[in-house]
Amino acid sequence: MVFASLPFLTIFLPLQLVLYYALGNKTYRNILLILFSLLFYAWGEPIWIVLLFISSAIDFCNGLWIERFRGTGWDKLGLVSSVIMNLSLLAAFKYNVFIYENVNFLFSLNMKAPIYDLPIGISFYTFQTISYSIDVYRGEVKAQRDPFRFLLFVSLFHQLVAGPIVRYSHIAHEINERKENAYDISQGILRFCIGLFKKVFIANTAGQLAASYLDADLSTLSMGEAWFGIIMFSIQIYFDFSGYSDMAIGLGRTVGFHYFENFNYPYIAKSATDFWRRWHISLGTFFRDYVYIPMGGNKKGQLRAYFNLFVVWALTGLWHGASWNFVLWGLYFGILIMIERLFLSRIIKAAPLFGHIYLLLAVIFGWTLFYFVNTERLLHFLSIMVGVSGNALWSFKLNLLLQKHVFWLLLTVLLCLPIYPIFAKWFETIVRERAPLLYFIALVIIQIVLLFLSITLLVGDSYNPFIYYRF
Repeated sequence: MVFASLPFLTIFLPLQLVLYYALGNKTYRNILLILFSLLFYAWGEPIWIVLLFISSAIDFCNGLWIERFRGTGWDKLGLVSSVIMNLSLLAAFKYNVFIYENVNFLFSLNMKAPIYDLPIGISFYTFQTISYSIDVYRGEVKAQRDPFRFLLFVSLFHQLVAGPIVRYSHIAHEINERKENAYDISQGILRFCIGLFKKVFIANTAGQLAASYLDADLSTLSMGEAWFGIIMFSIQIYFDFSGYSDMAIGLGRTVGFHYFENFNYPYIAKSATDFWRRWHISLGTFFRDYVYIPMGGNKKGQLRAYFNLFVVWALTGLWHGASWNFVLWGLYFGILIMIERLFLSRIIKAAPLFGHIYLLLAVIFGWTLFYFVNTERLLHFLSIMVGVSGNALWSFKLNLLLQKHVFWLLLTVLLCLPIYPIFAKWFETIVRERAPLLYFIALVIIQIVLLFLSITLLVGDSYNPFIYYRF
């Protein structure tokens, strides 16, 4: 099941909220959330609930072991067990084909990899449980002694299959003691509706437009169409990712959980470094805190810092998919950040407009590496983008398409800018304080309109991809 689906919007979510608030006891509410989370996860592939239970049980026990033997040396065994077991699950279910293919290539073998359906969200919940074990080992949190509360942390359906990566330390107190209120519920519903609208109105539309060009016969593609196609993919992936994060944050808030922000208008960034402070923040901070800094960060000399940087970005790319194009995409950003550290950041600081233009072009070219798995097709597409392929420069059909979608394009560009926080701040501080009834009415109307438009689009359009599947 996914958030942007009619069964979720019309049955699952309303039923979950009604039953949740019909129960007054916090323990019963936690049990209800676990049951609904398992139902949510089991909707497509119920067998993988077993894997979720195994991962949860392993790290629940590892946490207890680490705390029981803290300071004796044996505590490290629990940490090593957590890292090895979770990475082994990822290797077996997500990277098995990739590993076999590369071993076969290197050693001229012909081994056949076992084929499994990828358990949805495995990269998210394994990273969450790894971070839990590390934080317990570091003494930053106490081990959870209630297996049901720990299972709630791992299985919360809000962030289970599409993130953000939620650390136990961020919500430990809310698992045990959280206080729901009417304001949080209303703000959570609003945030969910905004995310849903971003997904179905912008991301899905952009995805259709992108696929019509990026998956087309490249020999007939004009330079303008190539640029338009990859820009549409840039829009799709941002509004899809950030839309799901908005929905997860909103859903959590409706039941008292406050997840951290995961996207902060990355397309207004002025450097690759700035971009990755704004894009998929939970993933970036995970690799920073659990890989880059433990490896020494930038405290062991410049060469070691660059080595650490490239390890992190290779892993960041590989996390997104089991293919070399994702590794190349990650290393591409590692190179950009290295160049910025060497000299480019000084130029950007002196000329911010140059920084914005450079970043947008760099990100757009980067998304070509992300999209095209086939190297030959990638190189052909890049040659069209830079005008050396011999293809036409423009297409009359593209003019008609731009005219048809002019309003949608303008709205999309506006929503890439931090306009909403400015409006929301005004709405909260001025309207809410001076006219609380008007504020409440306006809030309800906005929620109803966004929800109605989103459901209408879902009913009328069969194109609704779930691009998180590879994660």
